[in-house]
Amino acid sequence: MKAASVEVRGLSKSFGDKVVLDDVSLSVSRGEFLVLLGPSGSGKTTLLRCLAGIERANAGEIEIDDRLVAGPRTFVTPDKRHLSMVFQDYALWPHLTVRQNVGFALAKWSPADRRRRVEDLLERVGIGPLAERYPNQLSGGEQQRVALARALAADVGLVLFDEPLSNLDADRREQLRIEISTLTREAGVTSIYITHDQAEAFAMADQICVLNHGRVVQSGPPETVYRDPASAFVARFTGLAADLPVDVLCACGPRGYDVALPFASDHRVRAHAPVPLVPGARARLYVRASGVRLARGGYDGIAGTVRDVAFIGRGYEHVVQVGEREIITKVFSDTRHDRDSAVRVCFDAESSFVLNVGEEKVL
Repeated sequence: MKAASVEVRGLSKSFGDKVVLDDVSLSVSRGEFLVLLGPSGSGKTTLLRCLAGIERANAGEIEIDDRLVAGPRTFVTPDKRHLSMVFQDYALWPHLTVRQNVGFALAKWSPADRRRRVEDLLERVGIGPLAERYPNQLSGGEQQRVALARALAADVGLVLFDEPLSNLDADRREQLRIEISTLTREAGVTSIYITHDQAEAFAMADQICVLNHGRVVQSGPPETVYRDPASAFVARFTGLAADLPVDVLCACGPRGYDVALPFASDHRVRAHAPVPLVPGARARLYVRASGVRLARGGYDGIAGTVRDVAFIGRGYEHVVQVGEREIITKVFSDTRHDRDSAVRVCFDAESSFVLNVGEEKVL
């Protein structure tokens, strides 16, 4: 089956008086890997369950492969939506072997074709030798590989992933993340994957859709979401080293601005702004960890004091206080700066951006 396209228009879902999805719209192209990113309670799982047909939306429409599967007078059951789903808790049949679990959706195939398909998938996900074991004889990572193989077995056009790596340890998460990305792209399927892990989202996605309180607050390629967050929420949720108050001084290019921190008004910081700013306005400066560096002396940067330092293998991570109360975290350096030592903090303009106070652009 060819990869499916997905179109969601104005989808809303409530449980009692609690609104979980609020007028959600999104598009997924054929063969694309879309990640739904957001904190707990943002509506990610409910949106995925509506796509799968496990939940019925209160309003809106869903099209899969140009076919209306949910709407005001339409509801196609999950078994007829030509999709598969990988659950957080694996959802394997406990009384079936690995081989039987993977081949469960292939009952209409000939025995020979079914055997070839299952053996190929088991080898591709690295669990061929475990074919005759039962789920309770497998580790968490092995069970999730079985679930992935089962999802790909039926040759569907759309695969949904409900935080499939959240129950695994760090090493297995990294390994299986790579395998999911590789196998789904090799299979040519469209994938919709939900997570609250920012690093996981950026590593896997062709497109990211950020949700908060049941609404889409930004969508686009990972690079755009990371470099040009549409709101303070997106900026904070996608990882920061610094979140500081600043005064906007002047514009310095199409989207560039010079700003100053109230406690270091003699030092200008250059940053870009996803939305226009007015000189003289109070705003917030957001800086990614990759855009902060430390110096021991000189006049460049802002004066700070190291409050904590940790060795993280590839170098040292510092927590630095600037001003009376402002803290900058995740400041990496090849050189160790001792606690309570004086440093200068410098910001890279490419990793620094400014938003108006209270800026929350909803798409």
